Amino acid sequence: MKLLNQTLKKIGTLNKESMKKTRQRIDNLIKPLGSLGKIEDIAVKLAGITGNTFPTVDNKVVIVMSADHGVYEEGVAPDPQILTAIQTPNFAKGVTGVCAFAKQARADVIVVDIGVATDINDPRVINRKIRYGTSNMAKGPAMTREEAIKSLEIGIEITASQIKEGKNLIGTGEMGISNTTSSTAIFSAIGKLDPIEIVGIGAGLPVEKLSHKANVIKKAIEINQPNPKDGIDVLAKVGGFEIGGMAGVFLGAAAHKVPVVVDGFISTAAALIAITIEPKVKDFLIPSHHTAEKGGQVAYKLVGLEPMFDMGLRLGEGSGAALAFNFIEAATYMLKEMITYKEAGIIL
Repeated sequence: MKLLNQTLKKIGTLNKESMKKTRQRIDNLIKPLGSLGKIEDIAVKLAGITGNTFPTVDNKVVIVMSADHGVYEEGVAPDPQILTAIQTPNFAKGVTGVCAFAKQARADVIVVDIGVATDINDPRVINRKIRYGTSNMAKGPAMTREEAIKSLEIGIEITASQIKEGKNLIGTGEMGISNTTSSTAIFSAIGKLDPIEIVGIGAGLPVEKLSHKANVIKKAIEINQPNPKDGIDVLAKVGGFEIGGMAGVFLGAAAHKVPVVVDGFISTAAALIAITIEPKVKDFLIPSHHTAEKGGQVAYKLVGLEPMFDMGLRLGEGSGAALAFNFIEAATYMLKEMITYKEAGIIL
């Protein structure tokens, strides 16, 4: 709890002066006013986050949190739970979807076992296992409050270590069979929504089973009564270890004034947990893509962010965050490589 409290105290606000100077330069670049749309907004936000009018994001990493969920036993996912354990080492091997996109974006990928249901015997996987998966939230809390805080602090610690190594742009990713169930529960609890309104197919659940998945989520919320104003309580009651880990990444990055990218549906649930714990975090988050999950639009409304692109993605892993790295870095190139009308000797 000490590390979490210290981190929360460090989270401030955006540097308005840097944002003002960056906006002034952008508005005077040799192009029609506003013609680069969201790229311009990203550049201004980067200036606010870093306090640098010419920010750099050339050392990138996607932090993938991997864990299992006890609610799997309720039949809410189409795939065997062992896939979490099978896929987790593949991130370290560099052969997953996010790894492919990260290579293109010149970004690293690290993977953390924060609660996979079996042991992962690969030294390249960072072992921070809290325990072997969460408990079944349809029967009681997914984890204790202490475990929820531990998941947040693991995310904070991993983020700090990456920043210490020089990382200046961070993306969030995850792996965990049944984690769309926990994510939907988080949105339902904090947004006070009926799960049936936002529940989706996740990794391919048959449509005819959606009502069952919604009912399981509804039951979990009724049994556990998570406090929608207490992000840690929601995480403990209906969340997942990897969701807590990602929420910790958001908190840690904000505390260090390093831009951090929100991926898809599960990552957005983690962002909502982080924002519920400390609302100032939102200003440090850069949303990537619209998710094809049914509740995607509702999810982004709850966190108060607008995604930068829509390509029908619903893989997760951090794949959308890795793709977004290209747009974000492009914004810094716009600032550094384009000249202003004055620098071009043009007077209008």
